[in-house]
Amino acid sequence: MNEPGMLYVVATPIGNLDDLSPRAARTLEEVDLIAAEDTRVTAKILNHIGVKKSLISCQKYNERERSEQIVSRILAGENVAFCSDAGTPVISDPGGALVAKALDEGVRVVPVSGPSAVVSALSVCGIKCDRFCFEGFLPTPKGGRRERLEELRAEKRTMVFYEAPHKLQRTLNDMLNAFGDRQITICREMTKLHEEIWRTNLAEAKSYYDDNPPRGEYVLVIEGYNGPENIDVTIEDAASMAADLMAGGMSASEAAKRAAKETGFSKSEIYRMAGDIKN
Repeated sequence: MNEPGMLYVVATPIGNLDDLSPRAARTLEEVDLIAAEDTRVTAKILNHIGVKKSLISCQKYNERERSEQIVSRILAGENVAFCSDAGTPVISDPGGALVAKALDEGVRVVPVSGPSAVVSALSVCGIKCDRFCFEGFLPTPKGGRRERLEELRAEKRTMVFYEAPHKLQRTLNDMLNAFGDRQITICREMTKLHEEIWRTNLAEAKSYYDDNPPRGEYVLVIEGYNGPENIDVTIEDAASMAADLMAGGMSASEAAKRAAKETGFSKSEIYRMAGDIKN
C-alpha cells in the first residue's frame, strides 16, 4: 500500500508574478496535481515559470465535493498543491474545507508561505498595527454591513477590510457614520502597475470617491477606537448633545464637531440630525 502524499497550501502573487517564491515554484513543479480556485488563473502562473501540470478546480461552489476527491488521491500516494487566485489560500478565499478534510484524514498539510494582501497592507499603512483584526469582506446586505460596523465601533485594534470597487463608496459612508472620522489607509491594486497607497481620513476618502469612481481592488486599514471607555452613547445621543450645545449659543458646526469628538460619530451625520432636532 502506498504511503499517503501531502497537501501543500501554496501562496501565489496578488498582482506581480515575480512575487512567486522559488519554493512555491518548485512545489508547483514537483507535485502530482494542482487544485486551483480558478484553473485559468493558476495556468497563467504556471506559464510564467514554464511548468505544465494537471489542474483540477476547487472553488467555493464545489469545494466540499472536490475535497473528497483530492484527499482520496493524496491518501493513494499523490502530492497535491492548492492555490487560490491570489495571495494565501483560505484567507477570504477557498481552501478551508479542503484543509480540514485533509487534517481529518491524517494528511500532512504543508504551508508554502508567500504573498498576503492583509500583511502587505499593514506593512505600509502607517497606522499602529502591533495588534490588528482582519474582517475581510463585510456582509453584502446594507443592514448586515451597518450592523457589523456598529459592532466594531469599540474595537481598539487596527482593522483590515477587503472591498470591491462598486461597493467602496457605500462602505466608506457607512464606516464614517459608524466610526466617526478616523484615520484610514487605502491600498489599491497592491503590487500591480497602478498600485496606490493613500493614508487619509474617512471623511476625506468618502469625499474623494464621491467625485472619483473607484477602480481596482481595495484593502482598507482603519485605526481602532481610542475614545472613552463608555461608548453606550448612540448617534441620537450625539445629535441631542449637539442640539443642546446649539441651544446654548454654540454654532451648529462647532457643536457637531464637539459632539463628534466626544462620541466618535461622524460630524456630518451629527450636524444633519442635530439640525432636524432643532427644527
